[in-house]
Amino acid sequence: MRRLTILLFLSFMTLAGLTPAWAGGIAFIVNSGGASISVIDMGTLKEVRRIPALREPHHVALSPDGRSLLVGDTTGNQMMFLDPNTGEVQKRIPITDPYQLGFSPDGKYLTVNGLARNQVDIYDAATMKLIKRFPVVATPSHLAYSPDSSTVFVSLQDSNKLEAFDLRTMTEKWAMPVGKTPAGVLWLNGKVLVADMGTDYIAVVDPADGKVLEHVVTGKGAHQLFMSPDSKVLWVNNRVGGTTVTLDPTTLKVTRRYAIPGGPDDLDFAPNGKIWITRRWAEKVAVLDPATGSYDTIDVGRSPHGLFLNPRAPSPTVVSSR
Repeated sequence: MRRLTILLFLSFMTLAGLTPAWAGGIAFIVNSGGASISVIDMGTLKEVRRIPALREPHHVALSPDGRSLLVGDTTGNQMMFLDPNTGEVQKRIPITDPYQLGFSPDGKYLTVNGLARNQVDIYDAATMKLIKRFPVVATPSHLAYSPDSSTVFVSLQDSNKLEAFDLRTMTEKWAMPVGKTPAGVLWLNGKVLVADMGTDYIAVVDPADGKVLEHVVTGKGAHQLFMSPDSKVLWVNNRVGGTTVTLDPTTLKVTRRYAIPGGPDDLDFAPNGKIWITRRWAEKVAVLDPATGSYDTIDVGRSPHGLFLNPRAPSPTVVSSR
């Protein structure tokens, strides 16, 4: 009842033109099952607003100019553009099945994976014009680029493959088996890492031909991979096993393991050293202190998935539109 009262109050403030001030930047949590985006005050770890989506949002990407946070609404076939400093909706445009999305390092392309429609779409990042559509088999999930933006690598969950696309010629380069139900993809030290959700390991792949060079065991249901901002720690969320592990990025040896129940999925790094982790099956976000292993819990919407932290967002003044 108390939670409902808070949400009704926040909804009233939004309708009245009032914006709650935050203490330490804002975090955006995408609630896939709740058709919404929770806006969290990073200073108080409290939800200050809930932005309605159309049907089923999943992942986010910050535009190259930093002015828009894109949220893909898959079954809604819509891309939302949010102000990353305030959470205000800038616009909504029709996009087919935008599940995972990401901008190339040079800012030229936006790749959008259509998970349900088995397609990988390449857009001009500046105009959002569709340049090329690749039909794939099957279920394109996550993606990563080569540092020179010449290639995008896409995991295909239901075919157990990783596929590479040449962005200079807009052609398919190769599609190779990498393990059961591949999900997260990351470029690291000249190799491509793929988290195989149907196993307990990540696959180390040669980007030239897609051959698997080795397996690195991290935990059951290895799902997503993230490099720390200082490039000294590799983080892997094992969604089925309910653990988050750290690895040495040079040796790929596991250095520490944290228990994060409820399906740890995506994560992001706060300037204070805390790690924010969405717990896909728990309607919660964990804010982990990696030094102690303890974490704070934030209640959000159903099936929290993608997230984005903006610790430098200016604190707004509470104003009325009347």
